[in-house]
Amino acid sequence: MCIHQLNLLAASSNTLPLGALLGKQHPIEARHFSCICDIMEKAMVNGDTCIIRCILVVFQVVFKFFNPQSEQNRESVRRSGLLLWQLLMAPMDQIGAEIQKEVCLAISSGLNTLYQGEAELNKLLKLVLTEGERNSGLSQLRDVILTNLADQLQKNRFGSEEEDYYRLNDELLHCILKTVVRESCLVITKCQTVARDDFQKLLSTVPVVSPCLRYLMAVQNHLLSNTILIRPDDSDDSDNSIQGETMKVQELQCSILSLATKILVGCDEVLETLQQVTTALINSEIVDRETRLKGLEQVTKATMLGHLLPVLLTSLMHPNLQTLTLADALMPQLVQLVLYTSQTALVLKTQSPLFTEEPPPMGGSLGLGAKACAAEDKSTMRMFTDIRILDEREEPGFLTGLKIPAPWAAGKTVETVHPVRDNYKFKETVHIPGARCLYLRFDSRCSSQYDYDKLVIYAGPNTNSRKVTEYGGNTLGYGSRSVLGTGWPKDLVKVEGDTVTFSFEMRSGREHNTPDKAMWGFSCTVRAQESSEDVSGGLPFLADLALGLSVLACSMLRILYNGPEVTREEEACQVLLCSKLLQRCQWQVEANGAISPALTPSPSPLPLTIEEDREFTYPSDVLIPPPGLMPGTYFDLPRIRLPPGIMGRLREVSGRARPQFRPSINIIVV
Repeated sequence: MCIHQLNLLAASSNTLPLGALLGKQHPIEARHFSCICDIMEKAMVNGDTCIIRCILVVFQVVFKFFNPQSEQNRESVRRSGLLLWQLLMAPMDQIGAEIQKEVCLAISSGLNTLYQGEAELNKLLKLVLTEGERNSGLSQLRDVILTNLADQLQKNRFGSEEEDYYRLNDELLHCILKTVVRESCLVITKCQTVARDDFQKLLSTVPVVSPCLRYLMAVQNHLLSNTILIRPDDSDDSDNSIQGETMKVQELQCSILSLATKILVGCDEVLETLQQVTTALINSEIVDRETRLKGLEQVTKATMLGHLLPVLLTSLMHPNLQTLTLADALMPQLVQLVLYTSQTALVLKTQSPLFTEEPPPMGGSLGLGAKACAAEDKSTMRMFTDIRILDEREEPGFLTGLKIPAPWAAGKTVETVHPVRDNYKFKETVHIPGARCLYLRFDSRCSSQYDYDKLVIYAGPNTNSRKVTEYGGNTLGYGSRSVLGTGWPKDLVKVEGDTVTFSFEMRSGREHNTPDKAMWGFSCTVRAQESSEDVSGGLPFLADLALGLSVLACSMLRILYNGPEVTREEEACQVLLCSKLLQRCQWQVEANGAISPALTPSPSPLPLTIEEDREFTYPSDVLIPPPGLMPGTYFDLPRIRLPPGIMGRLREVSGRARPQFRPSINIIVV
C-alpha cells in the first residue's frame, strides 16, 4: 500500500520533506475530486474491495488539501460524504473489518471538510456517542475521532484557536462520561460473572484505556496542566497583563469545576458498583474467590478510578485550585467518595488469613461428634463473617496494620563520576527537612589515587559550615598507598542537623599504572534514620485512594472553615476597621431584604443627644396650614417631638431601639 505510506507521510510533521512538499501543493480541483467519487461509486456497485480500499486512502490524503468553498466543491464533498456513510452503515459481513477501518479513518481525517460548522460536527459526534453501542461502524468511528481529538488537544494550549474545536461542549462531554462510567462498571462486574479462564484473560489485558476514557484524560490533563503551569509574564507587569492572567485562571477554574463535578459523580457510581461486586464475591462460594478479590484491585486501576481520579486529587491540592468556590461545590461528592473507598478498602483488607482460615484440628483423627462440631463451627463462622468484617472493635480503620510508604526513608545517593578524572571537582548539599541528624553510608569501592585527593564533609549548607571529617586515598597499593585517618568508613557516619555538604577535589594527575578501581571516587547514601525502610512496596490501591480523598477533603474543609480570603480593600481599610470610633457605632443590619438599625444597644453606654425625656408643649398654631393653600394638597409639617411615654410605647411595638450617638455629635443633631 504505497499510497497508504504517502498518507502517513503527509500526516507527519511539516519538517519532513514530503510533508512540506504536499503542503505547498495547490488544492485539488473539483473535477478531479468528482472523478475520484465516480471511481468509488463504480467500485461499490461492482463490489471491488481492492479499489474501494485504495480510494478510501486517497480520500484520507485529499481531504487534507481540498477547499470546499465553491458551490461545485460543496456538491462533491456532499457526494463523497454520502458514499462514505453508505459504506460505514453497511453490514460487516459485506465490506469486512479492513474497509470499515479505512472508512472511519477517512471520515476522521475529513471532519473539517465533510462537516462545515460547529452545529454539523456536534450533530455527528452526538450520533456516534449515543448510537455507538448499537452499531459497530459508529462505535469504531467514535473511537477513531476521539483518539485523534485527544492527540490534538494535548498539543494545544488553553485559549488557542484550535482548542475550541478539539474541546467538546458540556453535552458531548456528558455523553462521553456516561460511556466511560458504563465501561468501568462493566469491567468490574466481569470479575464476578465471567468464568475462571475468562477472568485470567481479563487480567492479562488490563489496564487498557478506551478511546472515551483517553479523551477525558486528555481534557482533564489539558485543563489541569494549564492551570498549574500558568506563569505570569515577568517582562510585562502592567495592570492589563495581571488582569488578563487573573481572568484566564478564573476561566480555567470554572472549566475544571464543571469537569471535576462530572468526574466525581461518575466515580461515585463506579465505586458503588465496586462495593456491590466486592460484597457479592465475599459472600459467594466461588472456588477462586481469593484470586478474584486480588485481581479486582488490578481491574479497578483500568477504570476511571485509576486513570482520572488520582490525577484530579493530586492537582486539586495545588494553590491555584485551593479556592472557596471549588471547596464549596466539591465537598459533598468528596465526602461520599471517602465513605465508599474507605468501606471497600476495609472490607478487602479484612479478607486476610486471620479472618478466613479455619483453625487446625486439636487431635489426630476426629470422631463423628467432633466432625459434627467442626461442621457446625464452620457454618457459624460463615454466618458471622460479615459481622466480624464490619465490627469496628476488631477493625478500627482501613489503614490499621498497613505501613504507609515513606519515600524519604530510602535516602538520597550522592556520588562522583566513576572513575574520577584529572582536576575533577564535585560539591553537593543534601537537605532533609525535619531531620535531627543524618546518617551517611559509604560504598565499599570508595577510593582516590592519593590521600590529598579527598572528600570533605561539612555539617551545613556550604563549605563555611562546621567541618565534620574528611576521607581520601586507597589501600590497593597504588598512588600514595595510604589513606586519611582510618580510611573510608565501613560503618554509618552521623552528622548532626538536617543538612550536609560534600566537597571532593581531584588534585593529582592520574599515573599510567593506576587502575580505575583506585580512582573510583565515592558514593554515599544519606538518610534521616539509621535503618533503611522497605520503600519498594506501597499501599493497596483502594486504601491509597481513600487516603488521598481524605487528605483532599480535609484541605477543602480547612478552606471552608477559613472562609474567603482577605481582599485588597479589606487590607487597605484595616486601620479603619481597628478604629475605636467605628467599633462603637450602631451599625445597620439587613433582615428580610430591608435595612434597619441594629436592635442591640451599644456595648458602651453613651449619653443621649436627643432629649426624649424632656416634656414638650406644642404651640396651638403649629398644625395650621399655611395661608393660600388649596384644599386637598400636601404641605410639609414641622418636626413633631412626641412625649417620652408615647415614644417608648412606639419603640416597644415596632421593636426598634432608639439611636445612640457620641457626645461630640450633640451639637450637629441639636
